[in-house]
Amino acid sequence: MKPKPKREDIPEGKCPCDYCPGKCCRYFALPIDTPDNWKQFDYIRWFLLHDSSSVFVDDGTWYLLVHTKCKHLDGKTNLCLDYERRPNICREYSSAKCEYEDHYVYDQYFELPEQVEEYAEAVLGQRRKR
Repeated sequence: MKPKPKREDIPEGKCPCDYCPGKCCRYFALPIDTPDNWKQFDYIRWFLLHDSSSVFVDDGTWYLLVHTKCKHLDGKTNLCLDYERRPNICREYSSAKCEYEDHYVYDQYFELPEQVEEYAEAVLGQRRKR
């Protein structure tokens, strides 16, 4: 397998999608309320108790990230099998600012409920005994 070219080395007339493993089609992220109390952090901990989920913060906005492949993503070409009928969210997505490069960094990234618990303690202090 040939290494993926840098974005600036992609030939004119080609799209980053032609070289990408379909990252944007392998998850969806939904904004969630910014937690500011233990109950809200417990909801986030609950999200992370489910397979294929994580939570991240980007530019101050919290997101639930669900790692799941779109049903229309071709496993061999990483292209959409139903491109002409794709949803508007896919049509509006631009490869100009996509995650083609592999170095995207979030403000915060949580994969485990224990990470959220530790973060909440740092922000809110010790949880009161029930």
